[in-house]
Amino acid sequence: MKRSEINELVRAATACFEAHGWALPPEPRWDVTDFGLGDWRRFGLVLVNLAEEPEYCEKLMYAQKGMTTPAHTHRVKKEDIICRWGGLAIRLSGGQGLRVNGQPVTFQDGDVVELQAGERVTLVPGTFHEFWPTTDECIIGEVSTANDDVNDNVFTDSAVGRFSEVVEDEPAVVRLVSDKPAS
Repeated sequence: MKRSEINELVRAATACFEAHGWALPPEPRWDVTDFGLGDWRRFGLVLVNLAEEPEYCEKLMYAQKGMTTPAHTHRVKKEDIICRWGGLAIRLSGGQGLRVNGQPVTFQDGDVVELQAGERVTLVPGTFHEFWPTTDECIIGEVSTANDDVNDNVFTDSAVGRFSEVVEDEPAVVRLVSDKPAS
């Protein structure tokens, strides 16, 4: 990804968060990815780590219509994916123990759950999921057990990489969690 594209997405996410009353903490930890696939408009996500503790984490995410988070599961992490604003679709396969808005739900592989603002789906390890906005923009929340993006994610497509290679074509407006420390 070009740094200019990352900066553009950070600005769009910030504007969307502000327009819908989502205040970020001081010095938020940003993560912008195209999942190593080179096409953030098809496969992309903006994440802000709000809490990173040994027992739990919380993220606020942003996506534009057309951006999909590729199908993946987690080895250990249990998570709630919450539609905070807009509309969100989640395709599911494998796993069990799914709950939507706290209620147990059975599903067939490939079923799509559509969430409106305030609705949530609870996913356990082994449940593959991919998600995308059904509206022009979407704010997504995640509350989960401890997060380990390096070792816990299992993508169905082996070409997917969790973090993007960054081409530095302009100065960064924020530091990403994947940025190497300045020397």
